[in-house]
Amino acid sequence: MPRGARLDTPGTLHHVMVRGIEQGSIVRDDSDRVEFLRRMGLLAKTSGTSIYAFALMTNHAHILLKSGSIGLSLYMRRLLSGYAQYFNRRHKRVGHLFQNRYKSVICEEEAYFDKLVAYIHLNPLQAGLVASLRELALYPWSGHAAIMKKVEGGIGDAVQ
Repeated sequence: MPRGARLDTPGTLHHVMVRGIEQGSIVRDDSDRVEFLRRMGLLAKTSGTSIYAFALMTNHAHILLKSGSIGLSLYMRRLLSGYAQYFNRRHKRVGHLFQNRYKSVICEEEAYFDKLVAYIHLNPLQAGLVASLRELALYPWSGHAAIMKKVEGGIGDAVQ
């Protein structure tokens, strides 16, 4: 039986999660991280998608976004396909990079927005990638640093 279409109309708020296949890495170094965030920000700008929070981890990513004119499905297809092609070329590998299709949960803005932003931005702290809130404020692979004005440019320009 085919999978059902995702519920989406422009302006819908989504918590999106993507994971590496077999719990593998989706980024290996800072060049990969920069490229993932560059693509995410550029696509957001060109599609009218608003990024409110993100955390790029070693083997997964969380993104809180409001879909733009092209919708969530096309935005994510362009982001993940383009990045996977880049990653495979750069690391001389073939095959899938991401496990299954991305997961998305439609969010009610009023009820959960602040809690969801905090949950996403605290992910690096919970995972032990940083040891304190002070380190998290300087961690460039999460939207928290952009909100705290510790990181300039890049995806910070696309964060609302």
